[in-house]
Amino acid sequence: MIIERRMTRNPVTATPDMSVADASALMKREKVHRLPVLDKDHRLVGIISEKDILYASPSPVSSLSIHEMAYLLSQLTVKKLMTHDVVTITKDTTVEEAARLMADQDLSALPVVENNKLIGIVSKSDLFKILLELFGARHFGVRMSFLVEDKPGAIAAISNELSKHGVDIIAFGTFMGTDSSNAVCTIKMQGIAMSDAVDIVKPMVMEIMDVREV
Repeated sequence: MIIERRMTRNPVTATPDMSVADASALMKREKVHRLPVLDKDHRLVGIISEKDILYASPSPVSSLSIHEMAYLLSQLTVKKLMTHDVVTITKDTTVEEAARLMADQDLSALPVVENNKLIGIVSKSDLFKILLELFGARHFGVRMSFLVEDKPGAIAAISNELSKHGVDIIAFGTFMGTDSSNAVCTIKMQGIAMSDAVDIVKPMVMEIMDVREV
């Protein structure tokens, strides 16, 4: 899947000369946690987040009054706080590559650009929603995790056997095992009782690690 299918189009944005107070109010009003920053030519020049503003705000234990702190933030512009070197992606970037960038560089969001113009943004929340879908979390059924030999055809054999019994496989994920010789699989199924699922799968795997109805 590519990011174009999951990005938020036409995201709320700020300008470099916007006050930090106005940017904060805009985030609260629009229920977002960050704002891409566009110049007068609508080019992406930075990004500012709630965390940036929080770190720049005077400490609550300072001698400043609430009104004085608000005044200071109103005089501070987005340009002073925003991240200038923004990591971006294109609409054709895969979801997994976007997730890798976020994880490796500790990013909470990635602006999506095309021809130097902002066309969207994708956040960790967007990726969490995709994760829910990958695990079939919004569908009730039998969820099973098991350890299987990492060899060609192992997963296909399990899927085929379940299919013969009329099982509807909602989701099937493969993850790193205990070592290079095996893999952990998690499967979500419908149309079968939990005990029957165990009877079918158990002879074909190394170990059933967990099974439950969720």
